[in-house]
Amino acid sequence: MQRWFFLDDRKKQKIKSQEKMTTKTEAKPDAELASQPWLFTVIVPELATQEQVFITGNTPELGMWDHTRVVFLEQEQGTEKWSKSITIPNTCDVYYRYGICTVIEDKCNVVLVHRWETSLKPRILKHTMLHPITDVFGDIECNGVLKVTRGWLTAQTLLQFKFINNPLKLKSRMAGKNMYIKVTPVKLSFGGETEPHVEESSQSIDSVDSELPSGTSVEVATLDNDTALCTLHPQEQFGREYKPNDVLLINVTIPDMKALAYLIDLYSYSSRAAFDDPPCHIGYTYVLPNMFQPSEGSLELPVTCNVKHRPLGTIKIQYLIARPMNPNLCDLEVSYSKYWNPTRTGLEVGHRGLGASFKTKEGNAIRENTVASLKKAAASGADYLEFDVQLSKDMIPVIYHDYTVCISMKRKKEVDFSEMLELPVKDLTLEHLQKLKVYHLLESRNHEILFDDEDLEEHQPFPTLEILMSSINIHVGFNVELKWNMELHDGSFELNNPFDMNTYVDKVLEVVLKHAGRRRIVFSCFNPDICTLVRNKQNRYPVMFLTQGVTNKYQPYRDPRCASIEAAVQSAISSDILGIVVHTEDLLRDPTQVKLATDAGLVIFCWGDDNNDKKTIKKLKAMGLHAVIYDKLDEYTTKDVKESVFLVEARESERELMRLTALNESAINLSGSRSSLASSAALEQATAPPPFLDLAVRHKLQANRSTVTTLESLASSIEDFDRNLKRNRDIISRVDKESQVKEHTNSFKGLFSFGDCKDSSKKSRNN
Repeated sequence: MQRWFFLDDRKKQKIKSQEKMTTKTEAKPDAELASQPWLFTVIVPELATQEQVFITGNTPELGMWDHTRVVFLEQEQGTEKWSKSITIPNTCDVYYRYGICTVIEDKCNVVLVHRWETSLKPRILKHTMLHPITDVFGDIECNGVLKVTRGWLTAQTLLQFKFINNPLKLKSRMAGKNMYIKVTPVKLSFGGETEPHVEESSQSIDSVDSELPSGTSVEVATLDNDTALCTLHPQEQFGREYKPNDVLLINVTIPDMKALAYLIDLYSYSSRAAFDDPPCHIGYTYVLPNMFQPSEGSLELPVTCNVKHRPLGTIKIQYLIARPMNPNLCDLEVSYSKYWNPTRTGLEVGHRGLGASFKTKEGNAIRENTVASLKKAAASGADYLEFDVQLSKDMIPVIYHDYTVCISMKRKKEVDFSEMLELPVKDLTLEHLQKLKVYHLLESRNHEILFDDEDLEEHQPFPTLEILMSSINIHVGFNVELKWNMELHDGSFELNNPFDMNTYVDKVLEVVLKHAGRRRIVFSCFNPDICTLVRNKQNRYPVMFLTQGVTNKYQPYRDPRCASIEAAVQSAISSDILGIVVHTEDLLRDPTQVKLATDAGLVIFCWGDDNNDKKTIKKLKAMGLHAVIYDKLDEYTTKDVKESVFLVEARESERELMRLTALNESAINLSGSRSSLASSAALEQATAPPPFLDLAVRHKLQANRSTVTTLESLASSIEDFDRNLKRNRDIISRVDKESQVKEHTNSFKGLFSFGDCKDSSKKSRNN
């Protein structure tokens, strides 16, 4: 039967014996080659001392994207090339990526991923490729643009030192001097081990660096208008300069928290120092591992003079500890953490579903943050649904906005508002939250019940995050806001005694990573430390920093990173996250702040009561915002077709797939009807004497072949489905005639080897 060359054939290719110019040839059995060794080579410049290059992919030999099963490459001596021969299958395409890591041999060769290629489409090794090539790390599309992203916490721990709100309180003679702060991990000595000697001179203070265990690194970022300073870079010899009101972040990545202490050194330049003189070592302090709380805290420590070893003042250090998830649910197959389609602007996000229902007496008719509210917003055309996630007492992520609720000890129909009891959500189990008659704070204060919907299951408060994943259409994205208490400017907290920060984030991430599937997910939070944890604990979903900025509507937070849109941009860059979600009040005050985010390569959303107006929504979209979060999406939406943009894209892709499938089926039917004619023609050609080789005919056939190969691209441009099929049948009939001419020339193939120039792209690795 004639084979149509433009159809996708996945059959195994066979090794054919080379034909010789003899009158008789012996028939040799065909041999199949299912796999073969393949040399992978990549150029990786500027590696650190202990870093190694690895490869991962979609085959068992390449580790199936599992970071614990990656294949390490070997460096060619004196070059930046890394290579290794790996057995791969010949019967299918192979997908793969490169990465850079450190291996901890003391912990059974644990892999710590530092950087890896994160282009949405991985590298592909087609089964038709014949010769290995040399890749360049990060340059997957071969256009010089590197697509490399930082790794995540696989087995290591991230310890972040935060120097904010002018932490140094030194003697008066040091006042007015800019200090350089440096953090150096130091091994603790136990038993017969010898502690490394540290000289007192500032030039030799780095002698302890050589004693660091494998996998330990120190990176520094300063929140500044200079993007280079905001981006994390390896710590320099004398640390980073700290000026008044700066925010200095020092990230220490370590395999074992308990094995290290931390030396904090202070340096300053003398007023008489020459241009090339190093700074003077002023003082130091030590931080021991037993001083840390589980996830976050603050330390106020004495600073000892470097010369006289007397107290010089104090330093206040805030810290954050990010631990890896257990179990680690991430792999190296794909990452969206820094990806945003540039064509997607002006997306519409349903705030708490269909909108806040307790802010005013004119609140939404459907209770906020319920399955019913979210479904209604999705049906109204929301691209994303924004909702708030907290933990119940039994550690189950639930959807609710406020930190506290009110309950009554009487029957549901006999409510005495004087006996309302206010309780934190975290102090009630999921069963309590879902079965008790729960009132909102506004209902308690106004002595008015706003919702009487106990008989409607989807209208009940506190749906679980897991239930939400299966209740809403998969093509509607989720903006998951992580509710975490914040310290206000007056020193009070929104909520006392919350869960451990790592525990809270792990519980939410576990549900999302297990049940989100193909759904678009964006995490957001007002707490910049939560953003740091979510970014470093997983590598799949993007994170956005929520900020209220300059506002008269809300009490300001104490953390300077939350004080303005400018500070939020700098914080997002230092945390290596996707973007920011700004308060519209601050944005309308100064619209030029949108450019601050977009110029830094960040995605920008907006939120606020000002968004609940059609004119404002259109204005915000015109300003170039990527998404607008607002209430009553069913009333204020500006869409003509009330569908998610992701649903529209999915439907178009499905239609395109149906068109191509119909095209292939019609081609197969036509080829089947001519199979008998093709067999007869083949028999005649086999018995007929070979004609003289006409090179003009061969050139004409090659030209025809290049024209017909555009059939698939032609199908995608035809809008009418029925007319498309009819046109394809006509084209296929013409192709059939040309193919018969092609088959007629097959009888003299091999007789003149110099003229039989086969297209190498049609060969396979096993030929």
